Amino acid sequence: MFKCTHLLLIATLSLLSQPLLAQPQVDLVVVKKSLSQLRLMSNGKILHEYHIAMGDMPRGHKLKEGDQRTPEGRYVLDYKKPNSTYYRAIHISYPNDEDIFRARALGINPGGQIMIHGQNPHTDLPPEEAQQYNWTNGCIAVTNKEMDEIWKLVEPGTPIEIWP
Repeated sequence: MFKCTHLLLIATLSLLSQPLLAQPQVDLVVVKKSLSQLRLMSNGKILHEYHIAMGDMPRGHKLKEGDQRTPEGRYVLDYKKPNSTYYRAIHISYPNDEDIFRARALGINPGGQIMIHGQNPHTDLPPEEAQQYNWTNGCIAVTNKEMDEIWKLVEPGTPIEIWP
């Protein structure tokens, strides 16, 4: 009896010490502004989907600093910011060359510092309720718990597509 129990314990500990099955690599992040939705994709399949909050003026492409819009187009998530004012953040490579060209032609500043980030630390609303409002300055916000998931799954260099 002792040997069977001992062997069962060793087998259980061996299984527990094995790494969990690896999550598929996120190779694309897709944002659909009209649906307030962010998707993590791998090989064309949806791995995770999140409800997002954006700026006060979510319709249309970001043109200039302070317009409260989230950009539209193809960008790259180029670096992570662990100590963001809004919990954690992953930077979106806005403005790209096209955005800069457009802004110069219009004589305006395209702005920058657009990120996917966590919750507003200055709100008294519960996270799920706060996500029902567009409150950012053009960034893409998720709850802190969701940001933790995204943080683990998305590496710098991952492309992001932001659609109307």
